[in-house]
Amino acid sequence: MKIVFFGTPHFAVPTLEKLLNQPEFEILAVVTQPDKRRERGNKLIHSPIKTVAIDHNLPVWQPPRIKKDTETLTQLQQSDADVFVVVAYGQILSAEILEIPRLGCINVHGSILPKYRGAAPIQWCLYNGEKETGITTMLMDVGMDTGAMLLKASTPIALLDNSQDLAQRLSVMGGDLLVETLFHWQNQEIEPVPQDDSEATYAPLITKHNYTLDWSKTAIQLHNQIRGFYPNCTTTFRDQGIKIIASIPIGDAYCDDSTTEIKEIYEKLPDLSTRSGSIGEVVSIAKGIGPIAQTGQGLLLLREVQLAGKRPQSGWDFVNGNRLIVGEVLGNC
Repeated sequence: MKIVFFGTPHFAVPTLEKLLNQPEFEILAVVTQPDKRRERGNKLIHSPIKTVAIDHNLPVWQPPRIKKDTETLTQLQQSDADVFVVVAYGQILSAEILEIPRLGCINVHGSILPKYRGAAPIQWCLYNGEKETGITTMLMDVGMDTGAMLLKASTPIALLDNSQDLAQRLSVMGGDLLVETLFHWQNQEIEPVPQDDSEATYAPLITKHNYTLDWSKTAIQLHNQIRGFYPNCTTTFRDQGIKIIASIPIGDAYCDDSTTEIKEIYEKLPDLSTRSGSIGEVVSIAKGIGPIAQTGQGLLLLREVQLAGKRPQSGWDFVNGNRLIVGEVLGNC
């Protein structure tokens, strides 16, 4: 099977590598986003997918706007590809491009469609506290993740999973599912299933506004925001910005399906039955772990933070390095 691969970030790498390791597949070319300049030194850097392509001596096409790039359109038309595979490419393909390959264009999407169509499915499913997510392969159409579904695979979401953890797991699942999909699709062993638009949800691009922590939210809402938009969620401490990188909501409700790691942390916590404070107030400090803050409902343990201009540090190092005391308030600017 002859394939043109479209992809850009690390999420797409396991799928491309999986295809390269299958003798039944031939990667004709790789289409990826243009190189970007690094802030320091202003050096051009390749996308992760371009790096893999170069390592395997594959042709690389990088149109700034693929819908308007006649050269890339001609290359695609002349490629004689059986199928185009698209994994987090970052640009929308035109109807003209979608109609080129004999077996169509197959997308690997990081959710169980029709939930979480859009640019950031992994982040938003964590933000919304989902307990399960997965991968869907679909036959692309001109809509935003609206094409008929081919195969699905699911995975549970643990309380401490963040977007980086989940993306890594799903990226590997995506490669496996795509290979399975291509074999069955080529042999006409899959019947595409149309999506039910009435069940669709959306995962839009994330903005800076989404990173700001509102301590009047519940502990679990804040925890889901922190892990969903990892590692960028921000608040203030002593009138300066600070990132909250990792947290744990405190409460019996999170013990039943918790990992051994969480249970061991819970065993080290001080008695919190009588601890309460104002919104954002540090009401206790867990020795060796970090500060515990009051939220709109429940308590939140801060496991890892990053002060402006500093490297990430454990919650306990944050306490000691800043001589943090009970009664100080987060988010008071």
